[in-house]
Amino acid sequence: MTYEEKLKWFNEARFGIYVHFGLYSLLGRGEWVMYSERIPAKEYAKLADSFYPKSGCAKEWVEIAKAAGAKYMVLTTRHHDGFCLFDSKYSDFTSVNHGCKRDIIREYVEAAREAGMKVGFYYSLLDWRFPGYFEPEKYPESKDALLKQVFGQVRELMTNYGQIDVLEYDGGWDSSGLKPRSECAEFWHAAELNTMVRELQPQIIINDRSGKDEDIETPEQVVIGGKERMTESCMCIGDSCGWGYVRFNPNWKSAEQLLQHLVQAAQLGGNYLLNIGPCPDGSVRNEEIERLLQVGKWLGENEEAIRNSSSCDLIGAAQPGFLDLNLHGPWTRKGNVGYWCIFRWPGSVATAIRIAAPVKKVTMLVTGKEYPFTWDEKNGKLVISGLPALPPDPLATVLKVEFDGIPRRMAEDDLAAWIDYKHHQQL
Repeated sequence: MTYEEKLKWFNEARFGIYVHFGLYSLLGRGEWVMYSERIPAKEYAKLADSFYPKSGCAKEWVEIAKAAGAKYMVLTTRHHDGFCLFDSKYSDFTSVNHGCKRDIIREYVEAAREAGMKVGFYYSLLDWRFPGYFEPEKYPESKDALLKQVFGQVRELMTNYGQIDVLEYDGGWDSSGLKPRSECAEFWHAAELNTMVRELQPQIIINDRSGKDEDIETPEQVVIGGKERMTESCMCIGDSCGWGYVRFNPNWKSAEQLLQHLVQAAQLGGNYLLNIGPCPDGSVRNEEIERLLQVGKWLGENEEAIRNSSSCDLIGAAQPGFLDLNLHGPWTRKGNVGYWCIFRWPGSVATAIRIAAPVKKVTMLVTGKEYPFTWDEKNGKLVISGLPALPPDPLATVLKVEFDGIPRRMAEDDLAAWIDYKHHQQL
């Protein structure tokens, strides 16, 4: 299977839902609480007997993700605290042995498959309960035990739940955060680990967080394009410091902000993985549900502009490294068709610049209504007129522009030509 074949469904999806849920959810202070507050392992472990997510919570997550327009999900099988949401022979610190005594991962997998969702697993390599992670030379036996657990549990996850579509590692850094990725990959035996994974799940997509470059890059809290591999931009709905449940989270992103991130990811040819952090009982807060439903409604009407789209270099919203910008919004593309996703509606006239390909037709994606336009082949300026004075869609209105060829950004040999310098001299 080629790289392109493996990522075909991933490209088509463009949007997934991340779920951070675990023992840390009980405390309501984020998934790093054990480490950030230096809670001793034995004290933290006592929480496990109070872990009782409500029946059917995994199905609820899947229903919300589907309503949001996501095509795949990624759930934390185990975070840095070492608590597993699955049955494991390599640890008794699991939801099967404590509290609810249920395999939450199995419940999630079954619900996702029933809903037609692709299944993704998050797995943290590090485990704060092992001193050998922090001081491997001082505690070599603990280091070896940690690695044995990693290999054993990854094998369990890749063996016991049928086909797994995505594996998202995390925690692949060293405890100081200073060592290069190559040394971290050596510490985790990443090449050997990922070879095992691919033997068990040949079609799987693996991220880059074991220290070894694999199929996708997974930056956090920022939307960027990949240089050599496809990028999946991972982001929280609330504050960026808390992926797991944070009881008092004051900075919720609006549906408009979330949608802008999704469209920008699609413009760059990448995916958007948006996180929810369920409450201690597994329920999802209204603040998250409301925003996801708004995104889902928009996707239901405008998904042609997002699903299976290609990167587009036409000038849209401000992008890293580009001096040119157009505040209206970014473009996505499929073949010779461009989709102008306008977040800041300009009024009755919309202008785009430096368009190299001739324009054949302009319509509003949702209604199919056609609008008049002019396109100047010399300077590439496209002017669309007759548009509604007010934004038709409160989140984003998409104009579908058909070109005679792949839409490209027109080169400017003389950067000052647009000001008509010769005419200015005569004034």
